[in-house]
Amino acid sequence: MLRKPKIDRFNESVLSRYQIYNSIFITLPFDEIGNTGVFLPLFSETCEKGFDENKNPTEIVNRFFDKYYDKPSETDKFDLLFRFIQYIERQVVLFDAIEDATFPVVNNMDGRGTLRNIKEEAEAKNKLPELKEYLERFKVRPVLTAHPTQFYPGSVLGIITDLAEAIRANDLNLIKKLLAQLGKTPFFKKEKPTPFDEAVSLIWYLENVFYQSASEIFNYIQDNIFADQELNNQVVNLGFWPGGDRDGNPFVTTDITLKVADRLRSTVLKNYYRDVRKLRRRITFKYVDKLITDLEGKLYENIFLESGRTTISAEETMNTLLEIKEILVAKHQSLFVEEINDLINKMKLFGFHFASLDIRQDSRVHHDVLSNIVKESLEMGLDIFPKNYEKLTEAQQIKALGKVVGKVNPSLFKHEMSRITLESIYAMKTIQKNNGELGSNRYIISNNGSVLNVMHAFAMIRMCDWEQPTVDVIPLFETVDDLEDAHNVMETLYTDKSYAAHLKRRGNKQTIMLGFSDGTKDGGYLMANWSIYKAKEALTAISRKYDIKVVFFDGRGGPPARGGGKTHQFYASLGPTIENEEVQLTIQGQTISSNFGTPESCQYNMEQLISSGIANNVFYDEDDNLSKEDRDTMDRLSKISYKAYVDFKKHPKFLPYLERMSTLKYYSRTNIGSRPTKRGKSDELVFSDLRAIPFVSSWSMLKQNVPGFYGVGIAIKEFVDNKEFDKVQSLYKNSAFFRTLLENSMMSLTKSFFKLTAYMEKDKEFGPFWKMIHDEYERSKTMLLKLTGYSELMEDTRSMRASIQVRERIVLPLLTIQQYALRQIQEMNNSKKEIDPELLEIYERMVTRSLFGNINASRNSA
Repeated sequence: MLRKPKIDRFNESVLSRYQIYNSIFITLPFDEIGNTGVFLPLFSETCEKGFDENKNPTEIVNRFFDKYYDKPSETDKFDLLFRFIQYIERQVVLFDAIEDATFPVVNNMDGRGTLRNIKEEAEAKNKLPELKEYLERFKVRPVLTAHPTQFYPGSVLGIITDLAEAIRANDLNLIKKLLAQLGKTPFFKKEKPTPFDEAVSLIWYLENVFYQSASEIFNYIQDNIFADQELNNQVVNLGFWPGGDRDGNPFVTTDITLKVADRLRSTVLKNYYRDVRKLRRRITFKYVDKLITDLEGKLYENIFLESGRTTISAEETMNTLLEIKEILVAKHQSLFVEEINDLINKMKLFGFHFASLDIRQDSRVHHDVLSNIVKESLEMGLDIFPKNYEKLTEAQQIKALGKVVGKVNPSLFKHEMSRITLESIYAMKTIQKNNGELGSNRYIISNNGSVLNVMHAFAMIRMCDWEQPTVDVIPLFETVDDLEDAHNVMETLYTDKSYAAHLKRRGNKQTIMLGFSDGTKDGGYLMANWSIYKAKEALTAISRKYDIKVVFFDGRGGPPARGGGKTHQFYASLGPTIENEEVQLTIQGQTISSNFGTPESCQYNMEQLISSGIANNVFYDEDDNLSKEDRDTMDRLSKISYKAYVDFKKHPKFLPYLERMSTLKYYSRTNIGSRPTKRGKSDELVFSDLRAIPFVSSWSMLKQNVPGFYGVGIAIKEFVDNKEFDKVQSLYKNSAFFRTLLENSMMSLTKSFFKLTAYMEKDKEFGPFWKMIHDEYERSKTMLLKLTGYSELMEDTRSMRASIQVRERIVLPLLTIQQYALRQIQEMNNSKKEIDPELLEIYERMVTRSLFGNINASRNSA
């Protein structure tokens, strides 16, 4: 029987169910205002008609109350608008749960990009040996980060999970109860979470999702591709940032880092204990029953041990499991050996660390720290640095730093950040002792722009009683200028005697991180992505020259503007000029719950990432290589768009517009992340201090997804005007990389809705600036449709487009309320009358409360 098109499966399984369950939801009397659910559809209809008639949000809200309420008081208005916000937040949750429940139906779990499909393609093309050889060395590393775009508290995530299961089982009675529970469960967090709270929230995904999905993937590869040959490669390993990422987060302490590592270890032991407990009911045979019982007891004992104490090692556990397997094969006809193999494979994947806890700090902090360490160590008479260190040239300082070794006591230093930084390095040693080397073996330097930045961190690690550190030092290049110079930085490091010796001890392997988020914020969409592509090519070439295996770690966010979107297609589009034996990327915020929130979606999306590497190597088509002419076109497009974006950033109204017309300043009030929303301490808004997440999200709230398209239309239009459009067409036809960029940009355009803020065009101060953005939106849309030949954006992914359209329809009333509140605040601030502080507080709370549903509905915040 033929499988229905994906759009039909979406309409039947997702859209129809949402309409049915939403009709139940809006009639549930879960609050004292029983008619909220009755009025919400009427308000939604008023919003849609109002924007079609070019009304502004204030006119739309007033029209609704004039039509459906008899002279309501201000209190009545506010009460109902806040109830609408409550309902819409929960409608988004309902839609999330339905999409989660129907994921295996809408998505073909054995289709293109899945492991089964890869195996069959390899067999058909007689490339099974090449596939096996590649899987012996290829890895995918998702790194979970606690960047603040995950608005759902743990209680709500639990309801989503239970609701998805009830929907899958079509249990209407339970669905009604869970919807009622959802209505009464608060979304708003009264206090900001600590970094440890964030870690615990994300460890839930490791425990309940990744533990199963990653092992399913490994088991499939072992059993169906390698068969009797043992696979000696993890293929999937996991990274973790909460509790280790110090960049701009003063609340991450050494104590929290150690607590998070302990929690990771105890959680994976808990999972092993559960599996062993099940196995003990099956393995009741002579010789093995005692082994499995003893293992169960030791695992249980170690789950609850105090910090830093362990009475069983990963090696001992693995040896016990291998001994049990050997006895089952030799004496018990291999009964239940598959179950033992499953646990052995999980041990290979997760060890006693579960996920590797990365440590990260900003290079500017390191510079300040090292200057203080040099000064204080010389004052204490410690023979670590030359007495004239500060007067040395940069080259001389690099050489001196390469010679630094010692066993420095952090408590000796008066400078607080120096103590904290050195303590974080000693914490890595402690974690390695308790959780194994993979527990914490990467030190990342953000805002890295020079060799000196790397050597600062390298020297500090070696002065912490770690002359031959089992740690990888990872520079993170972010700005356009730093990306351009990255290969020169690395060549100097590769030729430095002490750093080269370190790399040799680490297997001549160097991980380099590249920042999509700050790259886009700095250089615009096309330039950021092209700069990273070229940087990877140059870094690959220089690494191969010195026989160094370079691994790229991409700092990606959820939206296309921060490197997200169709991520697996991006990796599949890279050619042989870029090293691609590992796919490492950050998974942030609500992208974790949307793409990796259930075992099915997690397994599917990890398989897609694995297949992207395989497609780019085992099945690579030489015709996909960029020709010189196509490279020149891409280069020109990126430079034109870069100039347009830089001019846009330099516009005198750029920062005032964000500050006064967007939700930027309200972001920090949501209590969704432990980290401050900007780096600097100044009250004045400075662009360089702005973090990429609130920057991108502020444009998203305005439904003007500028970072995902600005400059794209201008660049293509210049080629059209110069009668060179055929060159762009050639690039689009020949380059999967370029096609993926434009598909992701179309997603940003699809999620834009300028009628929401069309009132701004009449604003005396910001009208021309709004029009400039809107003109580029229209130009980008026109140019992309002309280039792709589509009649509408995202024509090639209709089910994804349909999902976006449903979500946008759900939150349109929420966006209207948010803009209504922002307009009221603007009018109060512009008025000569005295501001009523209570009224101002109500409108500001309305703006803040509206952030939750709007962000969650976007799934990837753009």
